[in-house]
Amino acid sequence: MTTFNLVVMIVGAIVLLGLVVLGRVFGRAYLRYRGDRVITCPENRRPAGVVVDAGHVLLTALEGKPDLRLKFCSRWPERQDCGQECLRQIVATPEDCLVRHILTQWYQGKTCALCGKPIGEIHWADNEPALLNTEHRTVEWHEVRAADVPDVLATHQAVCWNCHVVNRIAGEHPELVGDRSRHI
Repeated sequence: MTTFNLVVMIVGAIVLLGLVVLGRVFGRAYLRYRGDRVITCPENRRPAGVVVDAGHVLLTALEGKPDLRLKFCSRWPERQDCGQECLRQIVATPEDCLVRHILTQWYQGKTCALCGKPIGEIHWADNEPALLNTEHRTVEWHEVRAADVPDVLATHQAVCWNCHVVNRIAGEHPELVGDRSRHI
């Protein structure tokens, strides 16, 4: 191995190590502030759904201090020129206002309103639990706006994935469902 090859390998290893370290630091900043959140609007003291501009956080993290700003708020466009004082809540407790965290906490210890089985650990990538509304229809979380999460949690019941699928199919295609509980 020549000296040149050795120098290239050492420089390459240093660059790679630097990229890994930077990737962890900036990736952590990005991951910490991405996702839908529920905050209490300082102006009207009501829940609002917000999304932090995680891309901006990542870019400003390169300068040493991540700068938070909103990418979306459920009160926009009417209140788009607000001072974004709600960001203080996100900085103080970034995980506590994250919708996924709020839902995970809410489902802990709950049982399915339809079958009675425990909801158990939630796997958000697949088979996530649903909700049962007052009309006895199941609702998936992507159908709920972040700003409505507190009200929905107060009025809906937890439903497991299996019961949600059965309920959805029965509602959309009743001709495909047989009721075994009826005796002829």
